[in-house]
Amino acid sequence: MENKPKFIPDPQLQLMDQVLETLRYYHYARSTEKTYCQWILQYIYFFNKERHPKDMGEREVEAFLSHLASVKNVAATTQRQALNALVFLYRDVLHLPLDQSIAPVRAKRKRHPPTVLTEEEVQNVLAQMKGTHLLMAKLIYGSGIRLMECIRLRIQDLDFGQGKLFIRGGKGRKDRVTFLPRSIQGELRQHVERVKELHRRDLAEGFGEVYLPNALAKKYRKAGWKTPWQYVFPSKTRSVDPRSGKERRHHVLESGLQKAVKAAVKKNGIDKRATVHTLRHSFATHILENGTNIRVLQELLGHADVKTTEIYTHVMRRDIDGVKSPLDRLYNQ
Repeated sequence: MENKPKFIPDPQLQLMDQVLETLRYYHYARSTEKTYCQWILQYIYFFNKERHPKDMGEREVEAFLSHLASVKNVAATTQRQALNALVFLYRDVLHLPLDQSIAPVRAKRKRHPPTVLTEEEVQNVLAQMKGTHLLMAKLIYGSGIRLMECIRLRIQDLDFGQGKLFIRGGKGRKDRVTFLPRSIQGELRQHVERVKELHRRDLAEGFGEVYLPNALAKKYRKAGWKTPWQYVFPSKTRSVDPRSGKERRHHVLESGLQKAVKAAVKKNGIDKRATVHTLRHSFATHILENGTNIRVLQELLGHADVKTTEIYTHVMRRDIDGVKSPLDRLYNQ
């Protein structure tokens, strides 16, 4: 089987325009576009724009990544993100793949126990929310999905019959299945009916096509107009897609839910650094406390390594409940 020819960006373009052209050819997320471009620019400026990246290589990449770790003191995940951006630059834009033996000074991996809310605190936070934001928050806490996984859900990802939620192209571009909480299926069905009606109005006005990932738009040319592909949480207004120039209804922005959760936490006087992602952490911790096998939780969360899942065992209440502080024993408390 022959390998498909690699995409070659327009040689007449400036480097960063070539980067953007390649990112969009391979359908990278907008957030990834922004992040990769920022790291590539930092790499270029690190060497004072004196040389083009094509005239540099492994040695310069190692120097840049080492600087991030030893001088900038960035986290290990940040250093990995920078490396991924440069691997993309050399492999897919310049077609000068880096040697896999790159060995920069490694940033120290700091593992902090996740912030977790008690079940009562979760209930209080949800009580301060309303509308679509409340439904989204319930879905994240009830199924353990990530913020962007929630926002990018399509109608066809909801299986009410089996009570399942299908996550397609999650972190690491992996698919998985989690459960659809029974307690919100009724209101979620009603919400989907409203979304379908919104889609029917868009169609009547000559719109209604939704963005499709990767090569699906070419393979299924009419799918973007179909109801199953519509976002579960669409934006209230249509907007022009900067890539295609088409006026479409995209999904809601993540910032809306982030602000709503932050406001609800503040109203409850909860002195924890709780965010939308804290709902996912709380889901994981509470489900472990209820006796779920850690391997099952690993699958539900979509973790590649069970070690990532094991961090929740450090914040389980049952691990320390019943163990008395020596000070309390001293004073018979």
